[in-house]
Amino acid sequence: MAKRTRFPSRTKARPPVKRVTRAEADAASANVLGRTSGLDAPTPPDTDMPLRSSASLTETEFQQAERLEAELVAKERAAIAESLRRRARDEDRALGASADHSAPLSVRAAHEYAYVARDVKRIAATASLMVGILAALYILTNVLGVITL
Repeated sequence: MAKRTRFPSRTKARPPVKRVTRAEADAASANVLGRTSGLDAPTPPDTDMPLRSSASLTETEFQQAERLEAELVAKERAAIAESLRRRARDEDRALGASADHSAPLSVRAAHEYAYVARDVKRIAATASLMVGILAALYILTNVLGVITL
């Protein structure tokens, strides 16, 4: 059985699309409107932009735009560098003042093991306190009969 398609009459080859250059489009629109632009100079064949127009920048405006862009890029780089330095400082504070980045992993992880050991001791103390409370309740209810349920 043949494969069914959604568009059975559609051909696979499409005719090439004729692309219009910007200069041709501008000339066509000017001719359609019945006017020609006196501000635009003829465009060279290798670029799409006109040589002179009322919307172009002067040299001083172009230099000022470059200077502003350079300042913005410098500020952005400084902000990125500051955030990286801040992150590194925060990591150093988390590891402690004695953090040595060239030390082996076991030495650097010793700080982490210290707080894990401290947490395990707290868990053991809490568990023993709970077992003690349960033992006291057992003695009060079953052995001494002070509390009757």
